Amino acid sequence: MVSVLQNVAVDCANAYELARFWSAVTGRPMHPEDRPGDLETEVMLPEGPVLFFNQVAEPKTSKNRLHLCLRPETSREAEVERLLGLGATWVVDRREPDGSGWAVLADPEGNEFCVLRSESDRAVPDDLAAQTPSSSP
Repeated sequence: MVSVLQNVAVDCANAYELARFWSAVTGRPMHPEDRPGDLETEVMLPEGPVLFFNQVAEPKTSKNRLHLCLRPETSREAEVERLLGLGATWVVDRREPDGSGWAVLADPEGNEFCVLRSESDRAVPDDLAAQTPSSSP
């Protein structure tokens, strides 16, 4: 016997607003019954578990022990800019001059997540990637 992963739960101060942010990040809808003020909300992912947001009284106080890693459909740099425009903030830049690495951002409640290279970024030959300067936060 095994267990099946049902959801990835995120404790937060405002379940509806944080779910709206992650809905925009993933391009996936919130549960159709979710409304402002709900203490529990969901973002419906196309496969696998849902993102479940649970409103709690206590604030986030330290680094996440579990976080989401995103692989964008566009370039990593374009996706970082889009996410910053949605309300994400920079945590640390782990991008390397050769194009490898990742960007660590935080959602509006401070939960860290990573933006990895896209498949198209990974297809760029190493010698070409090393000539492309990476932008800084």
